[in-house]
Amino acid sequence: MKFLDKIDKENDIKKIDSADLPALAGEIRQFLLENVSKTGGHLASNLGAVELTMALHRCMNLPEDKIIFDVGHQSYTHKILTGRKNEFYKLRQFGGMSGFPKASESDTDAFNTGHSSTSVSAALGLAKARDLKGTDEKIAVVIGDGSMTGGMVFEALDQLSLLKSSFLIVLNDNEMSISHNVGGLSSSLSRFRVGKSYNELKSNVENALLDIPSVGLKMAKGIKKSKDSLKNLLVPGTIFGDMGLTYVGPIDGHDIPSMVEIFEDAFALNRPVIVHVKTVKGKGYKIAERYPEHFHGLGPFDPETGHALYPKKAPSYTDIFSRKLLSIGNKNKDVVAITAAMSRGTGVRAFQKAFPERAFDVGIAEQHALTFAAGLAKGGMIPFVAIYSSFLQRGYDQLLHDVCLQKLHVIVMIDRSGIVGEDGETHNGIYDTAYLRSIPNLTIIAPKGAKELEEAMDFAIEYDGPVAIKYPKGAAYTGLDEVNQKFIEGRSEVVNFSTQVGEVHLKKLAIIAVGNMVKTAVNVRDRIKENYNYEPEVINLRFINPLDIERIRETIRDFDVIAVMEESVKRGSIGEAVGYEMAQLGIQTVENQEEKSGLNTEADKKEETTRLLHFCIEEETVQHGSVSRLKEALGLDEDSIYNKIISVIDVK
Repeated sequence: MKFLDKIDKENDIKKIDSADLPALAGEIRQFLLENVSKTGGHLASNLGAVELTMALHRCMNLPEDKIIFDVGHQSYTHKILTGRKNEFYKLRQFGGMSGFPKASESDTDAFNTGHSSTSVSAALGLAKARDLKGTDEKIAVVIGDGSMTGGMVFEALDQLSLLKSSFLIVLNDNEMSISHNVGGLSSSLSRFRVGKSYNELKSNVENALLDIPSVGLKMAKGIKKSKDSLKNLLVPGTIFGDMGLTYVGPIDGHDIPSMVEIFEDAFALNRPVIVHVKTVKGKGYKIAERYPEHFHGLGPFDPETGHALYPKKAPSYTDIFSRKLLSIGNKNKDVVAITAAMSRGTGVRAFQKAFPERAFDVGIAEQHALTFAAGLAKGGMIPFVAIYSSFLQRGYDQLLHDVCLQKLHVIVMIDRSGIVGEDGETHNGIYDTAYLRSIPNLTIIAPKGAKELEEAMDFAIEYDGPVAIKYPKGAAYTGLDEVNQKFIEGRSEVVNFSTQVGEVHLKKLAIIAVGNMVKTAVNVRDRIKENYNYEPEVINLRFINPLDIERIRETIRDFDVIAVMEESVKRGSIGEAVGYEMAQLGIQTVENQEEKSGLNTEADKKEETTRLLHFCIEEETVQHGSVSRLKEALGLDEDSIYNKIISVIDVK
């Protein structure tokens, strides 16, 4: 019987003999490799965090005690140890288990996470609530060194230094930035500094010295100064010590007995303790150890070779951006690129290699990235800030105040706009239209495909002011290249013109599509034309701000039904903007008339009515699953849109 078979629920790991824990760790790694290779997910980070998670579970009692995983992409072992191993076959699949901690899945998930640098703040809130209520649960944070580049962590650490109760931070260092020193001296000193006997002796000596008249205080300060000097010489934790926090480490993050001993001693202290553990990202899977960045997050793959099972066949929007940025950089020496710890994911890596002095990776610090870009623009450079849509949310204030109010020439490339898929609600870029349209002086472009993305970048280079260009994850659309019309600020593009066929009314249906939904709109148009011998008009909106109000009003006046298609939440959407323009023109939608059923006398009715079909995201959040499956569930797939349109227009 495997040791993993004995783990059915939280705290079962405590029943495993200490001598058998390394074998259990090996079984967990094999389980992760077998399952993640089928579903995709975050592999390398989880392989590196197996033992430290096991050690925490050995000395904590869940769910009463709380573990908060920063980002949460390293919580797979935690899920296995809390009774969810049988759900891994649907990891990140629609209706299946999330790849991040979710309280709705298990009460052992203390806090929902998905983005970086939030864990210490959340855990500090839990600790203060515990203290105010007079309870005694243990609270631990697991945070990677990458997350420590986020300023929010240090804001939380500043307040944490005032805490006078138990609080453990496990700093999971996988060789990305923090000190490489691991050895017997550090481990011995770490155990010594959190051990009960040492702390009692230290406290008793200091108290005894303070009782000596006249010289006691000076002696105590002198001993403390010499102790701290030795500590700072031997232990790489000065920054935390200067903040008033107890630092321990670095220790071996794959040595379970040592971690259990140190964690238990740290929990026993009535103060915050940071335990710095050294781990190997991708441990136990040689290919992931060699290429940890590639195996950080990936789709299904062959575990024998590490190669993707479904390699991409066409360039993605990220690829198109990457190549175009490199081309622009070769022509214009004023162009610089900024990424927030995502040079590979956003496509900045090629520019970074070609022009290292003009590329800046600022770490997980989107706020700083945008204000840094504002400074560069003020200094005469043209910065491209490449950032994921859901991560841009963290920099809203800087985009508004530092970039747009000053009308600075900063170009924000918003990757992963729209439905992203398996990473779920914390990563879907469905809010950007709503929150960006409220920002003054910001020109926002949603290209319909690959060629238009390049043209949008050319436009942005020549434009005098801030520009945001948003595009989705996945293969770039290459259709309609032959109908690309000249790029003019605030102007949309009609990608075909309605034609009168037989007795069918010429102006029955117009489709206004935003960004990647143009492809869907064209496919719906072609199906209607083939099946009913009628061709609706399709408008590629192009500019989200400023809107092509002239075209929108003309379309409202001319067509019986207007369908707006966008991969955005409803509130603050383009569809709402079209509805507003209808109201301004005094034209009621059919839906508005139905809502006023109690007042619908003939005198009340407007002679002009227009049917508005709005295909958007009605839900406030979108869970995890493949993009195609999520679109089906949301009614944004081609079949759902086609069937809805056919049900409301008379084309027969």
